Amino acid sequence: MKNKRQLLILGFILIITAAAFVLSFAGQECPIYEADNIPEGCTSIIVGKNASADGSVMCTHAADCGMCDFTWHYVPPADHEPGAKRKIYHIHQIKTWHPQEGAKWEKLDRGYTGVDIPQVPHTYGYTHSVFGYMNENQVAFGEATIGCQRKMMNTTPSAIMDITMLTLLAMERSTTAREAIRIMGSMGEKYGYGFHDSGEMLAVIDPDEAWIFEIMPVGPLWTPESGKPGAVWAAQRVPDDHVSVCPNESRIGEIDFDNEDFFMYSKNVKQLAIDMKLWDPDSGEPFSFKRAYSPSVGSAASTQARRGRVWRFFDLVAPSKNFSVDLPNMDFPFSVKPDKKLSAADVMALTRDKYQGSRYDPAKGLKGGPYGNPNYFKGFVVDDARYNGPRCISVANVEYTTLAQCRDWLPDPIGGICWIALGAQDTSCYIPFYAGVTRIPESYTFGDHWIFDRGSARWAFDYVDFHTQVAYDRALEDVEQAREKWETGGLEKTALTDQIALELYKQDPARAVEYVTDFSNNYANRVIDAWWDLGDRLLVKYNHFGVYNSKTRKTGRLGTPEWWNRAVIEHDQLEPLAPPKKKN
Repeated sequence: MKNKRQLLILGFILIITAAAFVLSFAGQECPIYEADNIPEGCTSIIVGKNASADGSVMCTHAADCGMCDFTWHYVPPADHEPGAKRKIYHIHQIKTWHPQEGAKWEKLDRGYTGVDIPQVPHTYGYTHSVFGYMNENQVAFGEATIGCQRKMMNTTPSAIMDITMLTLLAMERSTTAREAIRIMGSMGEKYGYGFHDSGEMLAVIDPDEAWIFEIMPVGPLWTPESGKPGAVWAAQRVPDDHVSVCPNESRIGEIDFDNEDFFMYSKNVKQLAIDMKLWDPDSGEPFSFKRAYSPSVGSAASTQARRGRVWRFFDLVAPSKNFSVDLPNMDFPFSVKPDKKLSAADVMALTRDKYQGSRYDPAKGLKGGPYGNPNYFKGFVVDDARYNGPRCISVANVEYTTLAQCRDWLPDPIGGICWIALGAQDTSCYIPFYAGVTRIPESYTFGDHWIFDRGSARWAFDYVDFHTQVAYDRALEDVEQAREKWETGGLEKTALTDQIALELYKQDPARAVEYVTDFSNNYANRVIDAWWDLGDRLLVKYNHFGVYNSKTRKTGRLGTPEWWNRAVIEHDQLEPLAPPKKKN
């Protein structure tokens, strides 16, 4: 009877866990692609210091969600008394509340786990949004959900840590990328990882190194009392002269267990795969982290570029390699040496890629409409046949994109820059925030997807994006002109700001910190004002599908291209107007 009761309890737990697993993906930040259950939101690019044009280490994060919290916050450094505790919260990547119920980051107690961990004597200052992004020591992150085997999911309360909480702890406590990885890995092992999250990847960089860190749950039956690690993880260093990418797919394959300079991992990294029958050591196949824990299927060609970001990135940065669109994603290299070194501007351009000019260009032909809009074609099903729209590096539903730039030739407050582009990359502008900032504009700290607010910085960029969609290829020219002024101008101005701040730092570090703080905030406010003005001008210029010239006070017809006109004639079987009869 006792054994029967235990079996019933175990069955109930498994049913609840399965239900929680399904529900957890109903609002997952990185949506699931139904063909292979692989997440397809958020892309992260990683650039080693010898692969960059100026010697900086870089990584990006595109927070592809469409309904997540997009606010930004600064957490100052702090000293803590001996014996102090740090509360641990479950922080959902997606869930937000109506502003009347309290902003997400003001009401963290809603997710209090009941667990407090020992606080360290000193925590560092950092900036964060959905995740921690850069701290005062130039430790920076990018993120991508990569999923895991279903049996690994742990949505039970035994999983104290989720990926957002881990990034915040690492921001508070780390001085290097390696230290950040060890902190997050050990926290996941000790306290259990999962709850809201499945498999996650973080790009982890500092001024010297770039790493890919991947962490996954170990199943719903794990408890701290088991004595086993509550997470499985691995980290692989990107060679200094290489670049890499994570487009929601596990990138770490075979681990060189004898190379501590390029690999770190949890003590259960192989044993868990054996216990869960995800890898057989007697099979003759070498252990591969991604093939065991988060295998993906398909190639760019076989999925009509729904899973084409790996191929697209490597083809863009290393065209000489001539990677085939038929190469399975699992067979791509971990990283590659680019054909040319990448500047910050080059990486910004990569984050805006929509397969332009390739066979998968979603703006080509009827798919993009008369004004070449790459955001129309998402794919569809007709007569039970599926036609995929490509999943681009740049998508319309992105909350923001970051480009973290870490530079070892400058003091940390000046050397680190977190460039932030709010909203869709193609209609936004990257704005620099130095690692040393001690405040950010108030307009960055609030805002909601369902309530238009001219006081919120994010809405300035959505405002421009909305008005660009009307006549995309024409309006984008106006956006690019503004971006040339403010984004290219920002790249130029940071070079001068670096010099001035460095001189101030030699005299008084505090003055340098205040200087870069003022620069970052003032420049951000000017760009926000410029984007509100740009949105107003786009509204006027393309009103009523016309072209209103404010200088000449004349208007013209927007018009449609001839190829579009001919396609409409053919599809709708239009008859031309009969020519007028000639008079005798």
